[in-house]
Amino acid sequence: MGSNKIKSMYVCSECGWESSKWVGKCQGCGSWNTMQEEIRNTAAKSTASSKIGIVSVQGVYAPPVAMRDIDTRNEERYKTNLKEFDRVLGGGIVKGSLVLLGGDPGIGKSTILLQVCNRLGNMLKILYVSGEESKRQIKLRADRLEVNCDNLYVVTETDIEIIAQIIKNENPDLVIIDSIQTMNLNELSSSPGSVTQVRECTNLLMKTAKSLEISVIIVGHVNKDGAIAGPKVLEHIVDAVLHFEGDKQMSYRILRAVKNRYGSTNEIGVFQMTNDGLSEVENPSMMLLSGRPKNVSGTCVACAMEGSRPILAEIQGLVTNSGFGNPRRMSTGFDYNRMNLILAVLEKRAGYFFSNADTYINVVGGLRLDEPAVDLAVAMSLVSSLKDTAILENALAFGEIGLAGEIRGVSQASARISEAIRLGFSKIVLPYQNLKNIKKENYPDAELVGVRNIRDAFRAMTENK
Repeated sequence: MGSNKIKSMYVCSECGWESSKWVGKCQGCGSWNTMQEEIRNTAAKSTASSKIGIVSVQGVYAPPVAMRDIDTRNEERYKTNLKEFDRVLGGGIVKGSLVLLGGDPGIGKSTILLQVCNRLGNMLKILYVSGEESKRQIKLRADRLEVNCDNLYVVTETDIEIIAQIIKNENPDLVIIDSIQTMNLNELSSSPGSVTQVRECTNLLMKTAKSLEISVIIVGHVNKDGAIAGPKVLEHIVDAVLHFEGDKQMSYRILRAVKNRYGSTNEIGVFQMTNDGLSEVENPSMMLLSGRPKNVSGTCVACAMEGSRPILAEIQGLVTNSGFGNPRRMSTGFDYNRMNLILAVLEKRAGYFFSNADTYINVVGGLRLDEPAVDLAVAMSLVSSLKDTAILENALAFGEIGLAGEIRGVSQASARISEAIRLGFSKIVLPYQNLKNIKKENYPDAELVGVRNIRDAFRAMTENK
């Protein structure tokens, strides 16, 4: 009788920390109100553990291998020929890897995965497992996206043990799970999407992928804060975590790698949502600058580095008299606290007063810029709006602002300058430290202006030679 004991545990939805009683604050990660109750059957635990090893090789001992004897020359990647998708993954999908793809509902996760299937279906055997849609619904969406390949097989199933057995029997090259929150392990009494279910189902998929060397892409839902739903342990299990960003009201989407064991986490891919699915945007700078207003105060172009790619983006600032006792501060696409810091430096060090004015910052196109090199362009847009003085149409600025009001040097200045010149900017304002290390004769088509402080930068951005 005692073997069938059922007990209740509380698990943190953020980090997976467990407690025998409910607490308001998780002791593992410090998050509030994240403890969820899980009902567990201790008798079923050993049975579940044995079934989780469904694809493992029992009784086989793998001896240790010397590091020098490990050969990595034959590392195989599946190239999707979606250059933006391959760039974020570091060159393609690695054989035997486990990739987690997250994003808001309706952002385009299932769409891009069907397009990946269409590109790889002529070379690889692909298994598409759906726990949310029927086979007919998937077929209708595939027809709309003109997905037509003979090696794409569809399964609608939510039992993760059955799915693992199907993968073992069919032995596909690529498996897509849409989505992990709908999968369940029968031996666990908790409902699908709970912390325990998501963790154990992902563990089983990880063992399947590694033992059979099958690539697996998992779709993950996101919570109201924009993070991938489920415990952080989920992100530790997988090899790569990709995140789809962008406003559903706008047509542009940005694919970003949050974690990648096989490549850089700084690269981004830019897509545009059309009637025919997601199309690649190979020149995102031109896209982000399209429709830029001419001779209007409060707008400045910045150059940010996303991995090895320089991206030009328009930053708009608006400063207006406040009708309330406490002026409003709002930032879209730029860190709110960083904006407040820049405002404080502008007041204390440069003499531009924003204390009684509402201040707004917006990065056009739904892009989010977190690089310090964007500071100078943000400051220029704010000062331009405050003084109601338009910045020169052909001018661009980049540089980090220090608390003493100085303009500090940034990395990869040459790549930023080359991208700006390619898109027609002839006046580039940059930190004086960067200009010292650049040969002006290499850029005969541009006027490079090195500045040491904010006032010099604004003067250079608004005055012709």
